Amino acid sequence: MREFFKNKEDVFDTLFQAASEGIIIVDANQNVTAANKAADEIFGYEHGELIGQHLDVLIPKDYHHRHHGHFNKFLKDAEKRQMGHGRDLYGVKKDGSLFPVEAGLNPFMMNGEKFVMSLVIDISVRKETQRQIQELNNELEDKIRQRTRELRETVQELKDLNLDLEDEIKKRKLAEKRIKTALQKEKELNELKTKFLSLVSHEFKTPLSGILTSATLTEKYTTEEQQEKREKHLVTIRNKVHYLNNILNDFLSIERLDSGRGQYKFSKFGLRRFINEVIYNANITLKEGQEIIYPKEIEDVELYQDEKILELIVSNLLGNAIKYSSENTSIWFNINFEGDDILFEIKDEGRGIPQKDQKHIFERYFRAENALLDQGTGIGLNIAKSHISNLGGSIEFESQENVGTTFKVQVPMDKS
Repeated sequence: MREFFKNKEDVFDTLFQAASEGIIIVDANQNVTAANKAADEIFGYEHGELIGQHLDVLIPKDYHHRHHGHFNKFLKDAEKRQMGHGRDLYGVKKDGSLFPVEAGLNPFMMNGEKFVMSLVIDISVRKETQRQIQELNNELEDKIRQRTRELRETVQELKDLNLDLEDEIKKRKLAEKRIKTALQKEKELNELKTKFLSLVSHEFKTPLSGILTSATLTEKYTTEEQQEKREKHLVTIRNKVHYLNNILNDFLSIERLDSGRGQYKFSKFGLRRFINEVIYNANITLKEGQEIIYPKEIEDVELYQDEKILELIVSNLLGNAIKYSSENTSIWFNINFEGDDILFEIKDEGRGIPQKDQKHIFERYFRAENALLDQGTGIGLNIAKSHISNLGGSIEFESQENVGTTFKVQVPMDKS
């Protein structure tokens, strides 16, 4: 590390340029003294072209006067803060076009001079997504109001015609209720699709950004004494690629299940080899000090099942146990036999599932309240339950918040 980076300035410059957020530094006169590659790309400038220019070139003209006053007051108070405070902020690209941004300000002193560092993020995609969601919601609400109004008018017409047959009225009301339910489901489905697109974008962008950063830093470690740091970043890349591969497998499983193409391929395979492969893949994602305890000398019975689907189910449950458990904890993977069935049991010492969320845990895209900040799509358990049902098995669980969770999967050993 010391041989590659000759001084602290080199380290700062590498991290400065590698950051995914735009970073702009201005002096007390609001002249740009530094800008990283991300800032140049966000505002449409060539690398280094912003240096020396006044900050006004990046701010809409209508805001120049107010901005100068805010900047001077901020420099005087010299405290870190987020810009905007609920207002929409916009930046100006080199070509004059405006785009929405988020920006945070950080004042600092260097060699007796005052500077301000601004972290800038282009939120155009987020704003467009929010606009589309609002537009969909408005359209759906209009449909509901229109359909409800039509139904009420129909019911009123029936009453005016003195159709007093009680059975007929009950049927009409039931039809109205069903239509309202169908419309509500239609609205929820559209909201779900929008949420899904946003979720997929986030779940792919975060690990891809991590892979890019680790790959960039790995290129810097070329000497023998730097191999430990190089290996650390290679492990990060491998884990994130493994995570993305699992997400793609989940999406493919959903597509097959929804399209009716979920045809299963049954074959004979040994239980011991199956367990070793599942454990090997799970060990790659273990956190510091975590351990999977499993029967290493189990009887090597022969199963006739869809090996890939069974591996997907068990790997998903083990992956959840690892993800939602802390470092230095144990995960138990037990196998038992009940008649012609095999029972897989995965037990952890993790955060558990809140009681109020447990009834929704197998719903597609559902995330428990205490898991919203973790990476995940909320489709793994839904897929697992669907496959288990199609394989003639069952799944159940017990969970206590801050104590742990146990999942039990029971499937036939022979699906012939």
